[in-house]
Amino acid sequence: MSDPSHLDPADRRERILDAAERSFIRAGFHRSTMQDVAREAGMSPGNLYRYFPSKDAIVEGLVERDRAALAEDFESFPETCALMRILAALARKHFLEEPREKAVLTVQIWAEATVNEAVAAANAAIEADILARFAHLIAAAKARGEVVAGLDPEEAARLIMTMSSGLFVRRALFPDFDAPRETGALLATIEGILKGDVALSSAAAEASA
Repeated sequence: MSDPSHLDPADRRERILDAAERSFIRAGFHRSTMQDVAREAGMSPGNLYRYFPSKDAIVEGLVERDRAALAEDFESFPETCALMRILAALARKHFLEEPREKAVLTVQIWAEATVNEAVAAANAAIEADILARFAHLIAAAKARGEVVAGLDPEEAARLIMTMSSGLFVRRALFPDFDAPRETGALLATIEGILKGDVALSSAAAEASA
């Protein structure tokens, strides 16, 4: 590990977050200590605490970094890009191209969010942001005639997120996860929803009856 003393504060924060990712993936969130993260980052614990006062703060930093990266993903497509092309590109990146360890870390953060209010708040913020972005994409596609007229963009976006979350969990838990096959099935299901083959409002009403 090279000496980080020459790095500016922003680069040091990035170095710490990278180190935390490696430590959490290797040993788990609860087994990793701030000392482990500092050692992984090649700096003293005292220096680490200048940037992140706790593991919760590190997780919040990881979540915020993911939110910024996802925003770049969504904004990299032109406004007129076909919706299914966008969804296929996002699915390919997050379920096929990114390392499985990323899904493992995501599931660890979700688990921590069930018992940790600070992590839950950070996680809720990124979930709300992604939901709004998906709903916006679907509404724009609906206006272009790519989506069935009666589809509720937010309802469809929520279902897409629910199904996608399931794939993240499966990819994290099962080393033999068949990413191409299951990603293809997800995209086919989403396309069916967008075309109106699944009546979401009716299904929701039946489930709550």
